[in-house]
Amino acid sequence: MSDDLQQLYQQIILDHAKQRHGAGLLEHDGVGTLGESHQLNPVCGDEITLRAILTDGVLTSVSWDGAGCAISMSSASVLTDLMQGLGRDDAMDLVDEFRSVMRSRGRVAPNEEVLGDAAALAGVSRYPARVKCAMLAWVALEEALLAANR
Repeated sequence: MSDDLQQLYQQIILDHAKQRHGAGLLEHDGVGTLGESHQLNPVCGDEITLRAILTDGVLTSVSWDGAGCAISMSSASVLTDLMQGLGRDDAMDLVDEFRSVMRSRGRVAPNEEVLGDAAALAGVSRYPARVKCAMLAWVALEEALLAANR
C-alpha cells in the first residue's frame, strides 16, 4: 500500500472517530422490528450497544452508543453509513465481507467498491489484537439483525 493511500486511510479513521455517524441510540417509534446488541471487548475495554430497526426487511435505522479506541468508534461510524437502507441479507453479506478482510492478516485486499470507507480499516487485520476493536460494531449489528428476526 502506498504511503499516500495509507495516510488517506488513517485520515478516514480519525475523521470517523471524531465525527461519529450514528452515535446516540435512537428510540424505537414502534414502526418495524427492533434488534439490539451489547458487545464488550474484554481485552481493551471497548464496548458498544447497537440498535437496528428493520422495516419490511430493510435496515431503516442503525444507531449506537459506545466508548473505546479510535478503531472501534470509527468502525461503528463507518458501519452506520454503509448499512442504512440495505436489506437484511445484503447487510449480513457486508458483515461477512468485512470479517473476511479482518481475518486475513493483510492477505486479502479490501474491495473499496463494496466496503466504502470500511476499506480504510483493512490495515488493522495485520494486528490480531486490534481486529476485535474493528469487528465490535459489526458483531453487534449481526446479533441485532438476528434478534430483530426472532
